[in-house]
Amino acid sequence: MSYLAQRITQGRKKSYGMFAKAAALASAGRDLIHMELGSPHADTPLPVKQAAIDALLAGNVHYSHFQGLPKLRAALAQKLREKNGLDVDASGIVVTNGLTHASFAAIMTLVDPGDEVILLEPYYPQHLGKIELAGGRPVFAPLDAANRFSIDPRRIEAKITPATKMICLVNPCNPTGRVYSRAELEALADIAIRHDLVVISDEVYEEILFDGAKHISIASLPGMAERTVSMFAFTKSFAMDGWRIGYLAAPAALIEGILKITTNDVTHVNTFIQEGAHAAVTGPSEILAELVHEDKVKRDLVVTRLNQMAGITCEWPEGTIYAFPDISQTGLSSQQLAELILEKADVVVEAGSFYGPAGEGHLRVCFGSQSTERITEAMDRLQRFFGSL
Repeated sequence: MSYLAQRITQGRKKSYGMFAKAAALASAGRDLIHMELGSPHADTPLPVKQAAIDALLAGNVHYSHFQGLPKLRAALAQKLREKNGLDVDASGIVVTNGLTHASFAAIMTLVDPGDEVILLEPYYPQHLGKIELAGGRPVFAPLDAANRFSIDPRRIEAKITPATKMICLVNPCNPTGRVYSRAELEALADIAIRHDLVVISDEVYEEILFDGAKHISIASLPGMAERTVSMFAFTKSFAMDGWRIGYLAAPAALIEGILKITTNDVTHVNTFIQEGAHAAVTGPSEILAELVHEDKVKRDLVVTRLNQMAGITCEWPEGTIYAFPDISQTGLSSQQLAELILEKADVVVEAGSFYGPAGEGHLRVCFGSQSTERITEAMDRLQRFFGSL
C-alpha cells in the first residue's frame, strides 16, 4: 500500500470509527441499530424550520454579513451574557458552519507548525485532526479515570513545554458525559494564565444537562475572557445537526484572524439558515426543555439497562447524549468488543479507544440518536449478547 493510501486509510479510521465498519453490513441489509454517532433523533422544532422557510420564500437568498447576520449575532450576544456570563457583544461573535467549523477556524488561526496543543484524554477525535492539519502537535493529558474522568491539573501541568500554545477543552465532555465543576475549571484556568496559554472551549452540549448539573463557560472565570475562544452550536440542543450552524465568541484581537479563515473557506453561513437559528435562540425556552427532557428519559433507560448487564458498570452521565460504560470486566479490548457487538448483536457502538488510550476499557453509547423503542430493542440485544459471553 502506498504512503498516500495508508494516510487516507488511517484518516478514515480516525474520523469515522465503527460507523465505517457498519456501513458494509448495512448495505447487505442487516437491521443495525446505530448508537455510535452523536446525531439527534428528534426533529428540528417546527418554529425553527418555519423561520428558515419564510426567509427562503421571502427572497433572503443572497450574500449577507461575513461575520453572520447582525440580528442573529445580537441575539447570541444577549444569550451569552445572560446564560454563560460572557462579557461579549455582536462584534465578538462569528457565525460558523457548525462547531466543527468554529474549531477549525480557531485552530487554523492560532496554531502554527510545531506548536503543541494539549488535549484532555479521552479526547474528541476531530479536534486532533484539525491540530494536525495546522501543523501542530497534539499532546495528551489523561483525565482522572478513577475519579469519574475529572480534570487533574497535575497531569496537565506535566505536559506543558515551551512549545505549548493551547489547551482544548470539551465541556460537557464527549465522550465521558462529565460536566466539569467550577473547581476543576478554575484549576485549568490557573494553568492557562500562569503559562500564557489559549483555551478553545467546545461547549456544544451546554444545554443538555441532567440531575441539576450546572454548565460553566470557562471564559466567564477571572482572567480567561482574553485567552479563550468559546464555541457553540445549535446541533445537539435544537436537533439541528444537518443545518450546520454554530458560532464562536472570541477576544476582539482574534476576530480579524478568524475571519481570514472563515471568509476564505465558506465566505459566510447560508443566509436563510441563520434565520432559523435566530428563531431557535429567541424562541420559547419550553422547546429546548422538551428536547432535553426526552434525552433524560433515554439516558435513564440506557444507563439503567447497562448496569443490569453481565460484566458492565456505567456511571450516570451528567450531560451530553452519551453513556460511557466500563467493559473492562469482559477481558476484551474496547475495539474487539465493539466489533463483536456489531457482528453478533447488530448494534453499533463506539470503542472507547477511538478517543485515545485513556478511553480503553469503555464503550461510548449514544442514547440521543434513536427512538425509545429502538433503544429498548438495542438494550435487549445487548443484554442477550453480554449474557452469552
